[in-house]
Amino acid sequence: MTKLKHFLSITDFTGSELLDIFTLAKTMKEEFKKIGASKPLLNNKTLVMIFEKQSLRTRVSFETAMTQLGGHAVNLSQNEIGIGKRESIPDMAGVISGIGDLLMARTYKHNTLEQLADYSIVPLINGLSDLEHPCQALADFLTIFEEKGTFSGLTLAYVGDGENNIAHSLCLGCALLGINFRCASPPGYSMKPEIVANAMMLAGQSKSEILQTSDPKLAVKNADVVYTDTWVSMGDEKEEAVRLVAFQPYQVSKKIMGMAKYNAIFMHDMPVKRGQEVTEEVIDGPQSVIFTQAHNRLHVQKALLVKLLEGNLF
Repeated sequence: MTKLKHFLSITDFTGSELLDIFTLAKTMKEEFKKIGASKPLLNNKTLVMIFEKQSLRTRVSFETAMTQLGGHAVNLSQNEIGIGKRESIPDMAGVISGIGDLLMARTYKHNTLEQLADYSIVPLINGLSDLEHPCQALADFLTIFEEKGTFSGLTLAYVGDGENNIAHSLCLGCALLGINFRCASPPGYSMKPEIVANAMMLAGQSKSEILQTSDPKLAVKNADVVYTDTWVSMGDEKEEAVRLVAFQPYQVSKKIMGMAKYNAIFMHDMPVKRGQEVTEEVIDGPQSVIFTQAHNRLHVQKALLVKLLEGNLF
């Protein structure tokens, strides 16, 4: 019997498996543009979505993905189910995984996802946790591949909060795909040591490089992709005043973008605070691909859903 495959971390797939997902996502994207419909590959299938946190792109993209593939999505908010309060996580997982065909959860703590996975009898997808945001990273890498035509030899520079779920998933994903990854963060906001250690091991296999620095100029120099995220994530609101001061030197401006390659693209997973982590002229300028990123959440998640249900068919 095939072992149940969850998607809690981007490292739950190998580099070649990720490439399979991107290939399928591109095929499905082109198919939908050409004929205005997708094959009903998930006919009569149900995705149960659990939300502890607010959501725009995650909910819309997953719900639309299921609809276009002939399936159905059920949305459950924290107010409705009271994760770990009204019912225990094992009991909740036992109920919904016996009814739904796939689960997706957007949680505050990564441990909540791990507990759900332990008791789920169907594939569970990480829609975001405090440790990783692998679905966003999938869309980001699909966007990079579309824009650059390859992963080989590329350098992605992340500027801002390194102790951030996006930074973690990008770092690990780059290591899997052979992309050089540089992270520039203020002291005290670096990536988690265990993430860096895992990425360094994977990068050794893919022949890519991982750099963590406090110098944004060093990170961005000759980069192909410049990426940033909000300085105050959900759950960090009490630290806002301190963070706004600490991160000010890490704002992505036109000057910073000028240190990257002339054809570098700018990326942001959104929501964005214009004038904080990035200037308006950059995020709304010609190098920005933020809306392509957002739209690609739909296409890459369609591929992810199909692949997970296939057999978990890898």
